[in-house]
Amino acid sequence: MLKGISPFIGPELLATLSRMGHGDEIVLADAHFPGESLGPAVIRADGVQINDLLSGVLPLFELDAYVDDPVVMMQVVKGDSGDPAIEKGYGKIIKALAPHCPPLSRIDRFDFYDRAKKAFAIVMSGDTHKYANIILKKGVTPVVR
Repeated sequence: MLKGISPFIGPELLATLSRMGHGDEIVLADAHFPGESLGPAVIRADGVQINDLLSGVLPLFELDAYVDDPVVMMQVVKGDSGDPAIEKGYGKIIKALAPHCPPLSRIDRFDFYDRAKKAFAIVMSGDTHKYANIILKKGVTPVVR
């Protein structure tokens, strides 16, 4: 256990975040997401909610300031229903931990899958909320002197 790092961020996820470069993306996926079949490395976070992962990742991870959509969610499929509290909860976490980040955007389900195929890694959570998937694009880490 390390000081200042969320207990929801295991060693494999911490190492992955460290290896990512600017512009790389990571998917925080709900328990229903087909992560294993898409191709990128999969990190298991069974039993962990995406809100907890997001709260643990954002203090360690600069979001990309050079793109319009550094945070993306999957659009609810027409005729289906999603829980608006999920996006609201993510927005609250992002506003607190990355206040300069633009509002999160949503993309079509299959566009989300295509983008996830190119991600650096997919974190499979235990979150069972539908449409809880979120992609984060890593930015440039500020210089510390």
